[in-house]
Amino acid sequence: MKGFDFEEERIKQEIAKLGAKRVLLQLPEGLKPEGPRLAKIIEKTGALPIISADPCYGACDLATAEAQRLGIDLIVHFGHAKLVKHEQVPTVYVEARATVTVAEALEKSVPLLSKYGKIGLATTVQHVQTLDEARELLVRAGKTVVVGDAGRVNYSGQVTGCDYSNVKSVANGVEAFLFIGGGRFHALGIALSTFKPTIIADPYENRAYSIDEEAQTVLKQRWACIEEAGHAKTFGVLIGLKLGQKRLDEAFRIKEIAEKNGKAAFLFAVREILPEALMEFPSVDAYVNTACPRISLDAPSKFLKPVLTVNEFMVVAGETSWETLLKNGLFEN
Repeated sequence: MKGFDFEEERIKQEIAKLGAKRVLLQLPEGLKPEGPRLAKIIEKTGALPIISADPCYGACDLATAEAQRLGIDLIVHFGHAKLVKHEQVPTVYVEARATVTVAEALEKSVPLLSKYGKIGLATTVQHVQTLDEARELLVRAGKTVVVGDAGRVNYSGQVTGCDYSNVKSVANGVEAFLFIGGGRFHALGIALSTFKPTIIADPYENRAYSIDEEAQTVLKQRWACIEEAGHAKTFGVLIGLKLGQKRLDEAFRIKEIAEKNGKAAFLFAVREILPEALMEFPSVDAYVNTACPRISLDAPSKFLKPVLTVNEFMVVAGETSWETLLKNGLFEN
């Protein structure tokens, strides 16, 4: 697959350094086609590669339990920066930095930012090396450029699927954000966490466009879910079993608040939050998701019952207001 650096030589060096005999390859969906090719490279080191075919949504989704069951000596996790502080199985993170040029997409973003003087820059780990180039281009266009660094993720300007602390840290000082990267997923997160105009410069499609209309649609969907959940008598509180998503104390707190408000509440442990799994419990009127918040926000139409984020539940429970939620952003933790 062209366009990404898979650091093959580094992987071979790490296997040799550890003396690993079994290696688990974990790739996100867009990089999975590379699995067999990478496995062949690892086989030449004398190690046995095993490719994880399960979905992988981020560094919070490290395949530790699977590795332990398979007797794995080393996990090679592709496409994300380190998140878990102490891995239970030795892990190498290959960030798969993009090698595509971003200049054309950046040039096309400038007219869309013409109304704004102060611009915040953000991207994923694949493109953090392009932020300086983007800053220079915007400065030449007469813009003031800000890159946030809240200290919660690995790189200045980096966003992940659920951590937008870098953009939130500078949101009050900018008029709009420019996101460098492919697809809508992360840019939508920026828009929903800051409520600032957000433009995407997509180097894969060589185009630039706004995500704002889609963000407004999501906000309407979220308010509809909150209103529907306001009539619920029984809540299911979802506890994520993925290593970086397990928030037991938060789940216990949600159950306590629900019961204090006269609602029944039950705890559900789940690895994959899928519509068909939740359909098995018809007596539950609404769910509160304490795992990855993007599950609730990105595809509400998939679920037949409301699946709220923790903060949305707080609106239902009267612990906070919709206005406060909007002020803090949908990704406030």
